Amino acid sequence: MNFNDHNPPHFHAEYGGYQIIVEIESGVIEGKFPRRALRLVMEWHEKNRDLIMQNWHSISESGEFTKIQPLE
Repeated sequence: MNFNDHNPPHFHAEYGGYQIIVEIESGVIEGKFPRRALRLVMEWHEKNRDLIMQNWHSISESGEFTKIQPLE
């Protein structure tokens, strides 16, 4: 996520030379990722959707966020 980013609420993911943007609420993806990496990002998104949305609001209001753990 980026401070002062545009709506709709989303996050950015990068892997090698690939980049995607994922809408937090819908899970709609913009961009391309290798299949395995995309599956992991979407699994993380599904498990942490509420925390990701809380961070979106917190970043836009105060610039602060809570670190979300990666998949194990």
